[in-house]
Amino acid sequence: MSEHDDQERTEKPSEKRLREAREKGDVPRSRDLSGAMVVLAGVAALMSGGERAFLHAHKIYAMSLGYGREALFSGELPARVLGAALREALLLFTPVAVATLLATFAAPILLGGLSFSGQALEPKFDRLDPIAGFGRIFALRGLVELAKSLLKLLFIGSALAWVLWHSQDAMQATGRGTVVSGIAHALALLGRAALLFGTMLALIGGIDAVYQRFDYGKKLRMSKQELRDEMKENEGNPELKGRIRQVQHQLARRRMMQELPTADVVVTNPTHFAVALKYDDGHMRAPRVIAKGVDVLAMQIRQVAGSHRIPMVEAPPLARALYATTELGREIPASLYIAVAQVLAYVFQLRQAVAHGDAPPPPPTPDVDPDLMGPYRES
Repeated sequence: MSEHDDQERTEKPSEKRLREAREKGDVPRSRDLSGAMVVLAGVAALMSGGERAFLHAHKIYAMSLGYGREALFSGELPARVLGAALREALLLFTPVAVATLLATFAAPILLGGLSFSGQALEPKFDRLDPIAGFGRIFALRGLVELAKSLLKLLFIGSALAWVLWHSQDAMQATGRGTVVSGIAHALALLGRAALLFGTMLALIGGIDAVYQRFDYGKKLRMSKQELRDEMKENEGNPELKGRIRQVQHQLARRRMMQELPTADVVVTNPTHFAVALKYDDGHMRAPRVIAKGVDVLAMQIRQVAGSHRIPMVEAPPLARALYATTELGREIPASLYIAVAQVLAYVFQLRQAVAHGDAPPPPPTPDVDPDLMGPYRES
């Protein structure tokens, strides 16, 4: 990745990018934090069971000295002593092993969560390339890791050397006193050194955990163009979506114009709005809007209605209210039942008059609540 690319990656990683990285096993990890928690857990387990640990250590130490002349020349002595010592050592270190095992899972959970990825187990033969390997060693990240290791060695080594220097008397006392006091002094010294080592490592691990989170977020940063491309991939290309909507509108209009000849009446504004209604009392609970439009589309509806001799009723308030309240293919709302019933009754009377050669009835003037017209109240 070039420096120019790094400068362009200024945006936080998206949820999709984080999810894909996690699926590949790429999550923030800190070896220093994991090591610190393992050491501190082991020290805590050892020190919390100090009396029990002392007894097991005392038995192991006593086994190497507590045997007689016959046992010394017996071939069974080494196996018996070794077996007993192993049992005592197992009892001594089992709590420590359990605590450290739990700590190995706790550290990843705290930083990046547990993650198992099959992709991370796949062999990557490009890592066998020696040239690329030297490149990784002398890359900036490799130099940072080398500097961290040297600082840890210097920091922790100096602290342990200081403890040992100030514990010379305690170390010498382990060989001058009784077996019990020697074991006690040795365990106390070991505990202090391990506790200091764990504390130093925890301090370094805490700093490293913060750095690893920062470095992980920086590594997964995205450029504005990558965010736009991902948005297009997730939501679809806006131009393509617009084209799909346009085609859908065209298909819906075509179906509407094909169904229009079956309408019972067309309510007009008279020029701006046109709404075609159909009612079948055997299959519909209320009249249904099968076509509607404004301006040019309204003119087309009127033309089709005229060519198929569909009655057209001029009722501007009702036409606006029907257009505003009822979607295409839906039944009219109950608030317009009376007004539409007046129009349908007029159409029925008109058909009867034409069939018998009588004079046509006067057109209705249905009363409509102005609030039902919505934004078309003043059209």
